[in-house]
Amino acid sequence: MVKKNDKRIRLKKKIKAKILGTSERPRLSVFRSNRFVYAQIIDDIAKKTLVQASDIKVKKGTKTDRAKQVGKMIAEVALSKKIKKVVFDRNGFKYTGRIKLIADEARANGLKF
Repeated sequence: MVKKNDKRIRLKKKIKAKILGTSERPRLSVFRSNRFVYAQIIDDIAKKTLVQASDIKVKKGTKTDRAKQVGKMIAEVALSKKIKKVVFDRNGFKYTGRIKLIADEARANGLKF
C-alpha cells in the first residue's frame, strides 16, 4: 500500500526533474504542513535560498488567510530584491487550497510565473 506522503515525494521528484531555478528566474517552492505553510525562492544553480516566508509568526486568521499573507509577503520581499519572474514549484502537492492561494496572491502582488 502506497502512503500519501510517499506518493507526494515521488511526484515531487518528477516535477523537480523538469524545473530548475536560475539566477534570472529562480524557483518559488511551497511546502505545506498540517499547521503552517512555507514559501521560499531558490536559485538552484548557486544552491542558495534568496527569499523565504512562512506563517509561523502570523497568529491571526484561518489557515487560508495566513496562506494569502505568505503569498503577499514572499512577493513583496522578492520584488524588493529585484526578483520579478519565478518558476512555481508546488512540491508534489495538488494545486488547490493553500498552495493555490499562495500562488495567486504572489501573482496579484507582482510576481510573474
